[in-house]
Amino acid sequence: MTSDEYVCPVCGQPVDTVVHRHKTMGVVVPLWGPGPCKNPECEAYTAEEPSEPAPVVTADSRPPGAAETDTDAAAEQDS
Repeated sequence: MTSDEYVCPVCGQPVDTVVHRHKTMGVVVPLWGPGPCKNPECEAYTAEEPSEPAPVVTADSRPPGAAETDTDAAAEQDS
């Protein structure tokens, strides 16, 4: 085990390294730290909950199903 690996303080099992972000003086900086314990026999165990799928970000800013405007159609014809 190297010095940059984290362990659970309760059971001593290795845990994943996770990154959290926070803003300092207008800049988002990463903070690396220990993740949750995945040992089901440990008191500090946290079961992984299924996360919601991330929203899909596209270049089109219109809501889904919105009709194209005249400016959008003209821009596509110019291309």
